[in-house]
Amino acid sequence: MKRALLYFALGTIISFLINYFFLSSQNMGLDLYYGIAFGFAWGLAYYLDTPQFSLPQKLGLSFVAMGLLVLVGFFVFNLELAIPSLLKFSTVFVAYYLIASFRTSKSLRN
Repeated sequence: MKRALLYFALGTIISFLINYFFLSSQNMGLDLYYGIAFGFAWGLAYYLDTPQFSLPQKLGLSFVAMGLLVLVGFFVFNLELAIPSLLKFSTVFVAYYLIASFRTSKSLRN
């Protein structure tokens, strides 16, 4: 759990800095929101990367997380600005498991 929180924090900080300095949406709150979506994806993917969770559970929890991101984004910003957080989240989540699939253990934890 500690490493998952560490990945969440590092992913959020790195993504926020990239969004803020290089993509510059002129809205610091939106940059932070997208950074949180990115960090949340890395942290959740790492947390779920254990044999304790079956594939349907991993998919279900990722859909719940995406729903929460859209709900928060809808209330804080609007739906049009919340949708890119889904793209960031799902891209990172899929990339994590794609990279893991190339390993013999099928996990990035080991």
